[in-house]
Amino acid sequence: MADHASKGRMRQLSDEQRLDWLRLIRSDNVGPATFRDLLTHYGSASAALEALPHLSRSGGGRRAIRICSSEKAETELEDTKRAGVSLVALDESDYPPWLAAADAAPPLITIKGNTDLVSRPMVAIVGSRNGSAIGQKFTRMLAGDLGSQGFVIASGMARGIDTAAHTAALERGTLAVLAGGIDSIYPPENAELYETIGTSGLLLSEMPFGYRQRGQDFPRRNRLIAGVSLGVVVIEAANRSGSLITARLAGEMGREVFAVPGNPLDPRAAGTNKLLRDGAGLVTSADDIIEVLAPILGREIMPINNAALTAETASNSRVPTDIDQPDREKVVNALGTSPVDIDEIARATGISARHVQIVLLELDLGGRLQRHGHQLVSLIDPDNGD
Repeated sequence: MADHASKGRMRQLSDEQRLDWLRLIRSDNVGPATFRDLLTHYGSASAALEALPHLSRSGGGRRAIRICSSEKAETELEDTKRAGVSLVALDESDYPPWLAAADAAPPLITIKGNTDLVSRPMVAIVGSRNGSAIGQKFTRMLAGDLGSQGFVIASGMARGIDTAAHTAALERGTLAVLAGGIDSIYPPENAELYETIGTSGLLLSEMPFGYRQRGQDFPRRNRLIAGVSLGVVVIEAANRSGSLITARLAGEMGREVFAVPGNPLDPRAAGTNKLLRDGAGLVTSADDIIEVLAPILGREIMPINNAALTAETASNSRVPTDIDQPDREKVVNALGTSPVDIDEIARATGISARHVQIVLLELDLGGRLQRHGHQLVSLIDPDNGD
C-alpha cells in the first residue's frame, strides 16, 4: 500500500515559536479557527499574542482576556517532554496528514508512541459502549482484516466496540484519540490497553497535558477521530449515540461513512440502520471498505484550509490596519443569532473580506461570536448567559 505522508510538509517550529503557539492556543476564546485567522492577519503567534487585548476590547469583551503565560506554557512543555510525549504543530512531519487536511485542524496536538503510524492510511471504527458479543466479534474481524491490508485502526478507546477495535489492531497498528489530556486514562479499566497503545500504537490528544476530560470534550474527540481517517465505520450505535456524531463530522469533512447493518429489533442497531438508509456504505467485510478507499489513496493529500499555518513569518508585516468604527458596526449589524456565511457578510456590507475577518476576530476574542464550521458564524445571544 502506498505511503501517503504529505510531501510538502517541511516546517519545523523553533522552540520560541512552539512556546508562542502553545500560549496562543491555550488563551481564552482562541480555538483552531481563530488561531488560523490570527496567524493569517498577524503573520506570527507572537504578534497575535500582543494583539489579543486590543482585539478583545474592540470586540466588546466584558473583562480582560486571559492570555496563557510563558511560565504556564513552559511547564506544559516540560511535563510533556518528561512523559515522553511530543507536542507537534500542524504540518510538522509527525502530524497526521489527513487531520492536517481537515477544516480548522488543531494547530498543536500531543502524541505518544510509534510515530511511524502517522504516515499510513487510517480507518476509524466506532460504536456502542455496550456492544453485543457478535458486534465485538465482527469488530475484531474487521479491524484485523483492515490491518492486514496496511490500514491503521483509529478509535476513541471507549468501552465496547472501540476497545475491541483497538485490541484487534494492536499488532498491525492502532491510534487512540483521547478526550482528555494525553496522560488521562479513560475509562480506567483500559489502563493496560492505554499503556500498550502508548508503546506500540499511537495516542493522540489536542487537550492540555494534565487535563481531565468532561462530557463536552467527547464531541471534540470525535471530530479528531473523523479527521485522522479516510473513512469511519460505525458498528452498533443507538439513535442518540456519540458514534453518530463521529459519522456526521466525517461526512462534513468529506470522508467516507460506512455502517454495519444490525437486527431491527436491537436498539443498538437503530443508528447504524438509519445511516444505511441515509446513504452510508454497507459493510459486510473489509473488502467493502477497501473497494471504496483504494481510489482515494491514489490522490495527493494536501492541507486545504490551513495555508496560513504553513508559513509563519518572523516579522509582523501582515498586521492589519485599524477598522473604522462605522465599518465595525456594519459588520456587527449584519450578524444575528442565525448562522451566516462570512462571504455573505462581506457582500451585504460592501466591506472587504479582510476587514470583515478582523471584526470577526475581535468579536470572537470578546466572547461574542460563535463559529459553526463551513465559514458560518453568528452572534452569541447575551440572554443565554454566554
